[in-house]
Amino acid sequence: MDAGLVITLGAVFAMVALVSGTMTSLALARSAPERRRLRQMATPREPSVVREKLQLTDAPGPVLKRLSGALPGSADGRLRLRRRLTAADCDSLGAAVLYSSAQFVLPVVCGIVPLLIFGVRTGWPLAGIAAFVGFSIPDFVVSRKIANRRQAIQDGLPDALDLIVVCVEAGSSLDQAILRASNELELALPAVAREFKTLATETRAGKPRLQAFQDLARRTNVDDVRALVAMFTQTDRFGTSIAQALRTHAETSRTNRRLRAEERAGKVGVKLVFPLVLCLMPALYVVCLGPVVVAMLKSLF
Repeated sequence: MDAGLVITLGAVFAMVALVSGTMTSLALARSAPERRRLRQMATPREPSVVREKLQLTDAPGPVLKRLSGALPGSADGRLRLRRRLTAADCDSLGAAVLYSSAQFVLPVVCGIVPLLIFGVRTGWPLAGIAAFVGFSIPDFVVSRKIANRRQAIQDGLPDALDLIVVCVEAGSSLDQAILRASNELELALPAVAREFKTLATETRAGKPRLQAFQDLARRTNVDDVRALVAMFTQTDRFGTSIAQALRTHAETSRTNRRLRAEERAGKVGVKLVFPLVLCLMPALYVVCLGPVVVAMLKSLF
């Protein structure tokens, strides 16, 4: 290849990489939390003009209220559903209405499709199976979201505790440290930041701190969070150093996270046996023994 062509291609590649890196760096810098807060502080505000009505919770619309009232189910069942959706980070009334509607619509749709394709006489077993699958799809999706959110909270809790320790040792109170950590971790750990922000809002609204922490453990249902709540209870009862207790708990949570990662890495070899045996080995046998079988068939017949 010509040297001039190589130099030209290299220069074009370097220019494209430089422009892409610069644009990406500018986009990330503009979306950084500290940049966003600086823009909010630099924006001039008019104290005499109220631009929007702030509320602690969003009021549902009349359409959602009518739909929620039309759906069957007891009040206790709806309350359990709202708690389950809150654990999946879908705490709005629209999510509950969508879940209940999907459990009624999906079985009908999935059951009609096999009947239309195979007919009523031959398709009714498949229609029953498809209706059961359609009924289970919303529950499966919500269960996966709950599991993923619990895993995110469990993995991000040590980093959040380190930030709270830094804020407490810098002179902030525990409530201010939790609120500061929720604002800082909103981009990196959104699940942990949302739970800490809910905790800070409850304590600022007048709920006792221990009760708010117990509600946090009940809402997340994570072992490390329950251990954190127990640690806060013991610290508040005996008056020990909150910073030292948080540092010790953060180290313990980080050790548990590393052990969980090592456990998952140890299971990879066992989980790879099934794809290797079912997918790779038959293809390998065909490639290796196929020419031998063809040659034997040609020589014999």
